[in-house]
Formats: sequence, C-alpha cells, structure tokens
Amino acid sequence: MLIRTLTVTAALTAATTALPAAACAATTPTTTKILIVMEENHSPPALASMPYLHGLAHTYGRATHWSDIGHPSLPNYLAIFGGSAFGLLGSDCSPSSTCHAAAPSVFGQALAAGRPARAFEESMPSRCDTSNAGNYAVRHNPWAYFPAERTACANHEPVNAGTALAAAAANGLPALAEVTPNLTHDAHEPEGTLAQADTWLKNHLPAVFAGPDWKAGRLAVVVVFDEGDATDQVPFVLATPHTHQVTDTARLNHYALTALIDRVIGAPLLRKAKTAPDIRAAFGIHTR
Repeated sequence: MLIRTLTVTAALTAATTALPAAACAATTPTTTKILIVMEENHSPPALASMPYLHGLAHTYGRATHWSDIGHPSLPNYLAIFGGSAFGLLGSDCSPSSTCHAAAPSVFGQALAAGRPARAFEESMPSRCDTSNAGNYAVRHNPWAYFPAERTACANHEPVNAGTALAAAAANGLPALAEVTPNLTHDAHEPEGTLAQADTWLKNHLPAVFAGPDWKAGRLAVVVVFDEGDATDQVPFVLATPHTHQVTDTARLNHYALTALIDRVIGAPLLRKAKTAPDIRAAFGIHTR
C-alpha cells in the first residue's frame, strides 16, 4: 500500500499517517455514491479567491499536489472519466469520427454494473449535445465523446441540469454523478470568474449536503479543476461526512480520481487507473 502523509488539525499543520482502508472499515460508513463537480483552468492559489470552496477544503479535505495530465481541457475530462487521454493531448476537438474515446467510460461501467449514472451539464441545449452552443462547451462534457455509449448518454443527461441536480439531491443521487457548470459558472476565463464559480457552488452544493445520501454517510463530493494555469497543479477538494480537516500531500493526478470512482461504483479499474494511487485511506473513505 502506498504510504502518504496527512495533516489533520484545525490549522492543517500536524502530520499523521493515514489509516489503512481495512482499519477504516470498522468505524467508517461505506461510500457507495460519488459526485464530481468540474471547474476550469486554475492552479491551487485560486482557492484563496473562492471562500465557499476554500471553506469546504478546510472543513473536509484537499490534496495539495494534484496535477492535470496535460492541456487543454478535453484530455483531462477524458482522463478522469475514461482513464486515458485517448491520444487527444493538445486537442479540444468536438466529437467526431476522428475525435472520440473507446468505451467503456466510468459512466458505462456504472450502468453495466447496475449502478445509476448521470451527467448534469449546465446550459446544454439538448441531451448529450455534441456541439458547442452559447455557454455550453461540449469539450467539458466527457460522456459525449464515447460514441458506443451515446444512447445511454442521451438517456442520462438531463437538459435542465440545475433543477435536475437539486431534485436528485433531494430524492437520492445516482451512484455516479458528474456536474459541469457552464462557461460563466466554472471559472473559465474570460466568460466567468472565480467569484462566479464560487457563488454557483454556494448556491447548488447545500442541496447536496442536505440530501439523504450525505446524511446517511454514503456520498463523496469532489470539486476538481481540469487543468492548471500557473502550474500543472490544480485545486482538488473532497468532502464526505466523515472526512475532517484532511490535507493529502502526496503527488497525485486525475487518474487517481478515476480509480476512486471505480472503487465507489464497484467496477474494475479502468485503463491508467490501474496504476494510480489509492486515495481512500488518505480521505477516510471505505468502499465495498
């Protein structure tokens, strides 16, 4: 097992050693659902300009050396939700015969395992839309790049993402939920700002934290930026009801999130997730 160091005090300064996952099992509720919110194009200092997200990071957990896997946006989305960049490093192409990913995605894995999956894409004009439109950028909608799963994508991507997310949070989220705010609300410059992104999170995440999945202790919420600007490192915040003031200082990248998704949904580790570090112990997460 990979050994990593954590700081787990109110000031986030005193070092301790992460408990092994087996030790957590006796006291930690099982995490069976995960929600990932994608933000855009900033390095870790951005947290200082996002008081709501900064508060979540300090209350629950963050990783201080989390890196993207390249540039621009698309390869990072595919890495997280497909376990590979699929040869598209350097490209933000729209879905086509020469710009796509091989199935399965983690969404397809979840559905194949009988676990619900949904992607909530703000301002998307039609289900699983494969073209840019207004503040909707298809390069920020990873499921649209898996043509073998296009029907499933269309069936599980609601158009009114904000309303649908609130309803799902109140009634029970799927095992895997991916949320992409639009270009105004995901900190993508010049369309939006960090302040607008933070306000969006503040307006939408409380419904998630008030929902039955969070209250039952079975939900992990991740907010991660796709790529850095000043450096390749990006903000990574992870919250569960049983994660308290954790800072993981290990060197990690997006494939560690792919691996966490697969472990939560009970699927085999996908592509490069197979060799990615296991972050469950660091954040006090127990899965089946």
